Amino acid sequence: MKFLDEAKIFLRSGNGGHGCLSFRREANVPLGGPDGGNGGSGGSITFKVEPNLNTLIDFRYKQHFKAKNGFPGMGRNRTGAGGKNLVIYVPQGTQVYSNDKTSLIADLKKTGQELLILNGGRGGRGNAAFKSSTHQSPRNFENGEEGEELWVWLRLKLIADVGIIGLPNAGKSTLLSKITSAKPKIADYPFTTLTPQIGVVRDQKRDFVIADIPGLIEGAHIGVGLGTRFLGHIERCSILLHLIDGDCENITTSYTSVRKELKLYGCELEKKPEIVVISKSDQIQSSKIDTQVNNLIRNIKIKPLIISSFTGRGCKELINKINEKLFEIKSLKLNECEVKNESYI
Repeated sequence: MKFLDEAKIFLRSGNGGHGCLSFRREANVPLGGPDGGNGGSGGSITFKVEPNLNTLIDFRYKQHFKAKNGFPGMGRNRTGAGGKNLVIYVPQGTQVYSNDKTSLIADLKKTGQELLILNGGRGGRGNAAFKSSTHQSPRNFENGEEGEELWVWLRLKLIADVGIIGLPNAGKSTLLSKITSAKPKIADYPFTTLTPQIGVVRDQKRDFVIADIPGLIEGAHIGVGLGTRFLGHIERCSILLHLIDGDCENITTSYTSVRKELKLYGCELEKKPEIVVISKSDQIQSSKIDTQVNNLIRNIKIKPLIISSFTGRGCKELINKINEKLFEIKSLKLNECEVKNESYI
């Protein structure tokens, strides 16, 4: 299934039904009086988060969504039926923006979360509603209100526990295919991954979701390469898994160039917990691996993990390390919640 993380759609809620002008006409019932019913309300439009969706691809084939109109009122004080409400299902992590892409209307993060985006038009009153002691035969009635319409942008930001980042061709897709059942495209050239890929790591301790983000190059924060479009997908990741090709010429530069783009992008991405990994250890000599590790320790003060997605070296240790980090983050959040609750007592 093709991945799509941005779509523009048109929304229109239903019109309200017109009120009815009617008088009771029945044998042996003189002075029947007005009996025109009210019109029904137009259908509203609601966004709802569906956990089984992970892309906006459905909105590529349908961009216009219109709720049903309300039915008009009828004689014998019969109220028109209301228009059927329209529910639009979106994946978890969808943001709804205004037509100019500047105003955030809603951020749909939780499973089952709903957003009433447009109300249906109110139904008009029939002439029976205007009857009074001084106006017993009214001939006035109301037309139903027009529905609302709106153009909106939907933007999807993936919700994953771990985001794999790194330069192009660092082995991100290969790692994802090794530790999950995902089947990303793998090839020996840069920018093999053009869209984010998601997989679930099944582990005895706990399962977690991992996302492979397309490679970052210098200037990505201003749109160079695949640009900022996919940097947004790691905003909600709890951990960043930074992969570095062990056979690169300058491992320190490879590391700092990606970190620079994270900082320039903003949203405090550079402050997220990070696990640094040297990949492709099966393709280089052990002496060079030791040199690369020492360079990171000396220049960055970070001791990386060594893995090989091809042979499986270090993959189990990496999964354990990720689980430890996730447990620490979860425990920290629970403690913060407890402190906040105590402060309100």
